[in-house]
Amino acid sequence: MKKSRCINCSEYKNCQDSFTSWFFFIIGIIATVAIRVVTALMHLSPVYAKIAWYIGVGGFFLFFIYKFRVSQARYRTITKNELMDKMDTKRELTEIDYKLIGSILCALSSKKERVNYMFIFVLSAVALILAIYMDFIK
Repeated sequence: MKKSRCINCSEYKNCQDSFTSWFFFIIGIIATVAIRVVTALMHLSPVYAKIAWYIGVGGFFLFFIYKFRVSQARYRTITKNELMDKMDTKRELTEIDYKLIGSILCALSSKKERVNYMFIFVLSAVALILAIYMDFIK
């Protein structure tokens, strides 16, 4: 979406490149890398594998606490303003309802989130291929 549309959005802080969003984005990336290298590190050093596991699981723990809080805030907005009920019963939406729906859609179109999912997908595929190679082919 255009930046001008999101500026007055209640989700603006979640969409923008704030320190908090970058911090948790980086934690998510580090956790993704760490958890994906565990199998490779087991072949090199069990100690390094355990360290990577703890970094990965701890990082995901923090990352998903953040994602849960953002999701809960959106859920509260939807519930408080009865947006689902209004959509289901086809009741007329107010100007505020349209702004809230727009802000939720704006937040869901986050580029960082799409990059994060792609990063997880690609690294998972690489980790799976390497694990199969190291465990069964090598």
